[in-house]
Amino acid sequence: MGYALLKDSRISPDEYLAGEQITDNKYEYIDGEVYAMAGASDSHVKVSGNAYALIKQHLRGSGCSTYIADMKVRIGQDEAFFYPDVMVTCDPADQLPEQDYVKNFPKLIIEVLSPSTESKDRGSKFIRYRQLVSLQEYVLVDPNHYYVEVFRRQNADEWLLSTCLGQDASLTLQSIGLTLSLLDLYEDVRFGMPPAP
Repeated sequence: MGYALLKDSRISPDEYLAGEQITDNKYEYIDGEVYAMAGASDSHVKVSGNAYALIKQHLRGSGCSTYIADMKVRIGQDEAFFYPDVMVTCDPADQLPEQDYVKNFPKLIIEVLSPSTESKDRGSKFIRYRQLVSLQEYVLVDPNHYYVEVFRRQNADEWLLSTCLGQDASLTLQSIGLTLSLLDLYEDVRFGMPPAP
């Protein structure tokens, strides 16, 4: 999904959170600035939905919760709030009533790339996500090709990248003990032009 900075939008985290509960639109918050979220492509929505459905089914009865697109994650002490495309949290603190609108301890975050957000998802957003000590895996999915990147936490300062390429590949999410095929992840996605060599 894309972003648009709102003019003169510097507000406090409390103002942001209060506004999010009464607006029909979604906004992300970074260091006092609010960014409107744009819509997503057909393939983006289908890949996100497939990921959510596959993970939700796998985690049924585990005590973990899976969220898609409309749940915020808090980074740091109110310095940023994002809406991951898919997120899993298994921490009981995230299930308390006061956490109905914001989660603090995700173990898995999946972002589906788009032309307007790819550089942020790979750069500034990933830098912030790495501050989450609970986060074990960060997954980037290209909705236009069978291609997935998985960043796995090795220690506090080291992340290991593994890639999945092609319709016959499988994606392993170690953080939740799930292996799934890219064919399932990309079910019903209509691909456009083939990737450049």
